[in-house]
Amino acid sequence: MKRQVVLTVSESKRLIAMGVAAMPEVSRAMVEGMVVVATGTTNAYVLEELWGRRIDKRRYRSGITTPKPPEKHPEPQEEGIPDVVFRKGEIASELDRYTAVGEMEQGDVYIKGANALDYLGGKAGVLIGSPTGGTVGAVLGSVIGKKIHLVIPIGLEKLVYGDIDDLHWLASQEDSGGPSLWPLTGTIVTEIEALQLLTGVDAHLYAVGGIAGAEGAVRLLLDGSEEEVQAALELVVSIKGEPRYLL
Repeated sequence: MKRQVVLTVSESKRLIAMGVAAMPEVSRAMVEGMVVVATGTTNAYVLEELWGRRIDKRRYRSGITTPKPPEKHPEPQEEGIPDVVFRKGEIASELDRYTAVGEMEQGDVYIKGANALDYLGGKAGVLIGSPTGGTVGAVLGSVIGKKIHLVIPIGLEKLVYGDIDDLHWLASQEDSGGPSLWPLTGTIVTEIEALQLLTGVDAHLYAVGGIAGAEGAVRLLLDGSEEEVQAALELVVSIKGEPRYLL
């Protein structure tokens, strides 16, 4: 059975967050170990799913890309939420996304978003504006050395057609301005993986784009048994109308 669905950017972020929360590795670490949710727009949705509460997602973000001028939320933004680190399901308020890796062990989970996706190459890219490498530069050595499970939630809207390593090399040349691009490998979770995790359906990127709030939207072709496809359709209906992310 095959059907099609369209997801706006915010709906995709919600679906991806639900998929991350359903990962066996994440579920186990939430009970037995540690989970770090680094700040970011998609990770704000992940935090909501893991925490079981809704937040003003503007309070949990890192670097952002916006138009000029960006569309503003009617309500003023409150102070940012400190980095959230879970230890056995409880918030370890004494830790942040930098210091937590000192206490994490193999099998724990570090959740970090990205800005570019080479889906076929299985690699993501993170824009780096800091001269010391930002979050990735501060924690990646420990993540790799300790075999911490790195989960990368990222929407298909961030697909690039070039090899991430090649783009990294181009951006690192002496005549290159703007942020650097740090290649990143880990468990990539897009809308495709989320739907597989949550319903068992196979999803294929079928078309992209739209207008009137559907800019960046993805059209997915769902393929599976009648039960799987129906479950996926019901899931998509349940997240329809997810509000746009405004500043």
